[in-house]
Amino acid sequence: MVSGSTARTERKLARYSAKRLAAAAGEKVPLSAPGWVRFILRITGIFLLLLVFVPLHYAYRIFAYGSPFPMLFLRYTARVVGARVEVIGTPLRRDVFFIANHISWIDILAMAGASGTAFVAKWELSQVPVIGWLCSLNRTVFVKREHRMGVAEQINALKEALHDNWSVTVFPEGTVTDGHSLLPFKSSMISVLEPPPASVRVQPVVIDYGANSEEISWIGEETGLHNAMRVMARRGTFNMRIHYLDPFSPEDYRGRKAIAAKAREEIERQLVTNLGKPLRDYQHVVEAVRYRPKAAEV
Repeated sequence: MVSGSTARTERKLARYSAKRLAAAAGEKVPLSAPGWVRFILRITGIFLLLLVFVPLHYAYRIFAYGSPFPMLFLRYTARVVGARVEVIGTPLRRDVFFIANHISWIDILAMAGASGTAFVAKWELSQVPVIGWLCSLNRTVFVKREHRMGVAEQINALKEALHDNWSVTVFPEGTVTDGHSLLPFKSSMISVLEPPPASVRVQPVVIDYGANSEEISWIGEETGLHNAMRVMARRGTFNMRIHYLDPFSPEDYRGRKAIAAKAREEIERQLVTNLGKPLRDYQHVVEAVRYRPKAAEV
């Protein structure tokens, strides 16, 4: 017999799943009246954090370069949008190149809040009002998946971020997935490790939203703005775990493809452990990274 609380949870997940499927298909899912209230309250909360942390950041920069306030601001912003972040493992603090799977724009807020890392993220994220600017505070390097921005220019920006921030995160899938899949890793951004800068280590990272992964994820034809509104309008909070796995030296692997393969192997192993079942094929076509699910292949 199903308990009342379990039945309510299942109905709630069914409602969220229906909205998420519609959004992934490119449909605009209207917010309910309570949803608009929650969205406005969360936007107001972010604005209040801006009023506190942005002046502190620029005042600090008068006297020193490495301000801690973007890290704190992004940490609390992740909390305001609903994420309850649990950090598992120990992130290295400097001279580290994080390689992570990618599910949501919230990944950037939470990982920056946990470690202060800079990022390489898709250019579309920079066009999301507020969110794009928040990410730029932490020296996010935005790249276009269509490679209109030269790869050499991207790598130079990445080298500068690694030098200035001591840590950089890349999402080598080149897009976001649903938390149950892992795409092939694109190794172009790992070219910065050929040859690896002195003392730099690679640390694989697994992002996990648990039972909420599919509902939170930004996938399919959904726009960044629509996803941000849908997530911030949802009821309650959601758990998010960041697993920092054992770091390794890139010098032990021959080139960027071998480094990417090692990181992917470690991330896949942890994802399978978290899910308790094998990963599945990603079900959405992503032309920008030349990915098509087997069912869509001609």
